[in-house]
Amino acid sequence: MKISVLGSDTSAWDRYVHAHPAATFFHLAAWRGVIERAFNHRTHYLIAEQDGTVAGVLPLAQVKTRLFGHTLISNPFCVYGGVLAVDQEASRALADHAVWLRARLQATAAELRYLEAPETGWLGEEWVERPALYATFRREIFADDAATLKAIPRKQRAVVRKGIARGLVATVDRDVTTLHAIYARSVRNLGTPVFAQRYFRILSEVFGPSMDVLTVRDQGVPVASVMNFYFRDQVLPYYGGGTEAALGVAKACGTPALGAMVLPGTPDGSAQLARPRRAARRADARARCTS
Repeated sequence: MKISVLGSDTSAWDRYVHAHPAATFFHLAAWRGVIERAFNHRTHYLIAEQDGTVAGVLPLAQVKTRLFGHTLISNPFCVYGGVLAVDQEASRALADHAVWLRARLQATAAELRYLEAPETGWLGEEWVERPALYATFRREIFADDAATLKAIPRKQRAVVRKGIARGLVATVDRDVTTLHAIYARSVRNLGTPVFAQRYFRILSEVFGPSMDVLTVRDQGVPVASVMNFYFRDQVLPYYGGGTEAALGVAKACGTPALGAMVLPGTPDGSAQLARPRRAARRADARARCTS
């Protein structure tokens, strides 16, 4: 089993990711450039090969800051990551290499972020599963607007209808400037550090048609906005927020959050939507190595 660092040709990596059933949007090789350009973090994208064929991949980035310390993460600024492999041998080889790399770089820890916990024995005893801190919510959405609306719980559906009656307009484009202004105000009000607008511009540039921005306007004024990522049959609402005016609009429509009234569509009209409403809930998994 050969373990190497991904070079400039990322085609084999992405072919493998798109073919792997456990892959996520955050395993795509393009995240390497995003993390390096936007945050100046050093990346270590590891690829396992057996007889010249890709047997597994592991995206890693070295995060070294005064605030958060020195760690290897798969993947920072992403909700998922971790090893993708064809079998236990390839998985262990990548995980073992990450353990070795953590020691060589003198990082205090390495962390793998999973949508679902890997099978027992696929990582090695150095890796310890962390208590569940986050959860993913999924719901099916449909190509037909009426079917999608009907699938929303009754009380929430009434809220959506009030929003429609009020004349709220949702537009889909790539306007990261408007998005960032709304997002920055929202996270600042929560006391959370704000990502630079340059990061949003890089995401738009790198992911092209796999990303868009949905903005809700009340009488022409932007009041809520969200960045969506698209992968296979899924849409992932990722960065977003609402203005102070959005709270008033939401209360008038009978809901505490305007974002709950928005259902982003997908290029083919059908997707699974990750959003915190009544939907299938799954605890995310994280494995951590500190020795």
